[in-house]
Amino acid sequence: MAKIAFILLCHKDPDAIIAQAERLTAAGDFMAIHFDARAAREDYDRIRAALDDNPNVTFARKRLKCGWGEWSLVAATLQAVKAAEAAFPRATHFYMLSGDCMAIKSAEYAHDFLDRDDADYIESFDYFESDWIKTGFKEERLIYRHFFNERKRKWLFYASFNIQKKLGLTRRIPADLQIMIGSQWWCLRRRTIEWILDFCRERRDVIRFFRTTWIPDETFFQTLVRHLVPETEIRSRTLTFLMFSDYGMPVTFYNDHYDLLLSQDFLFARKISPEATELKARLGDLFAARGVDFKISNEGRNLYKFLTGRGREGRRFSERFWEVESTLGRERELMIVTCKKWHVAKRLLNQVRQISNVPAIEYVFDEEDTPLPDLGGIQKTLAKRTRHRRALMRMLFDYHQTDRLIFCLDPNNMDLLQDFYSDRSKTRLLQIECNFSDDYLIGHAKRVGLLGERASAQTIARLLPTIRADVVHEADRIKDANFTNFFRVREWASPEENAPPLAEFLGVTHEQAHAIASLDYLFAD
Repeated sequence: MAKIAFILLCHKDPDAIIAQAERLTAAGDFMAIHFDARAAREDYDRIRAALDDNPNVTFARKRLKCGWGEWSLVAATLQAVKAAEAAFPRATHFYMLSGDCMAIKSAEYAHDFLDRDDADYIESFDYFESDWIKTGFKEERLIYRHFFNERKRKWLFYASFNIQKKLGLTRRIPADLQIMIGSQWWCLRRRTIEWILDFCRERRDVIRFFRTTWIPDETFFQTLVRHLVPETEIRSRTLTFLMFSDYGMPVTFYNDHYDLLLSQDFLFARKISPEATELKARLGDLFAARGVDFKISNEGRNLYKFLTGRGREGRRFSERFWEVESTLGRERELMIVTCKKWHVAKRLLNQVRQISNVPAIEYVFDEEDTPLPDLGGIQKTLAKRTRHRRALMRMLFDYHQTDRLIFCLDPNNMDLLQDFYSDRSKTRLLQIECNFSDDYLIGHAKRVGLLGERASAQTIARLLPTIRADVVHEADRIKDANFTNFFRVREWASPEENAPPLAEFLGVTHEQAHAIASLDYLFAD
């Protein structure tokens, strides 16, 4: 059975560290602790006094002063890894943790999980080909030497960099290494740890290289594991659940996140708020529990993105000049059908095709596999279609050799509606209003990834009012926008009531519009 040696890097809150060590080792696992040398000596002494008698706890032989972005973080990790490797010969896995991490599964579950797959868990993406680094230095992290801490000695950091850049003082990356990048929170097998320690003793040139790279904790282990371990034995993911805000700061978890954390496909989570005493107590009890059935839905990141994104309508990058200046043409008529229930709008378009020769296209900006002709590649992805929306619509008008075109649009695309309405062409808008049952909204949330297939009843109950309010809000925004040539049909209205606006929108006879509105399964789910 798996036995885990936890590698704990910490610098504060000695009482929490003591509790964490006692909790994790009570299940038969081990822990090696590196307590930052910048922290108070009395805090370290208190930790040692509490844990020195615990045979499953050891300490890094040397305490180092650690700084963000520095080699010191890697060196401290290696100190703790060496101590654990020597002290715990029965350890099968080495799991990197911080003082802000807590288990979100039971020890029983964690051991079974690691036993099921003989592999290393570490994010390991190609440094140059991946988009793991979003902004700032990329190649510069490696080819220049970084001697100063960017946060604490910013002027020296950038002065040193600028001098090297001006003088062309670049260096080569070790020729036999493919530099990889990923999260510093990993779980590695004992054999892999032994290979890494052997490599460090033999390849001092590599150690010298990483000593002066910037943020090496995101590249050192990630590169060495990929260099030493067969690719088939690497799972390029972390087992620690963590999220980052739009500002690059770690998201903190509180008492009301308990159910959310348990449903994620991870063993630990970071960061747990120091004030979340109830959450810590519940997670502590959970780690020692046996026979717990975890229902994994894994919707955490999508939920966070959805909920934090609400209320930010209108925040977008400025349009490219060629999009602002382009036009579909004064003589052309663009007819937009907006409906949250995509199948309803598609049924309506299918009826329109039978009575009219107006080209009707489905959710071109919402659904990747919407059937489209070859337009030179602009149609291949949703991102391209949205970025070049006016160019796309012009090409569709030309392709179909028409001055009238119908397409469907999800109500959440207010920016697209406003953009098309600002064009010189004539734009018409038909809003289809539907009833939304709880079951439909739950299904919708699962289809778009807000809920996992095994989401708990508590998560669903908490999220459902937010989803319903969001759907209503999208519809209200369209009504409040005061678009010209705006028409509405409603699920709860009779065919006689829906036929006039439908006829005016489509430019067909009342009889034809009534035939469409009378389709008995138009609104069926």
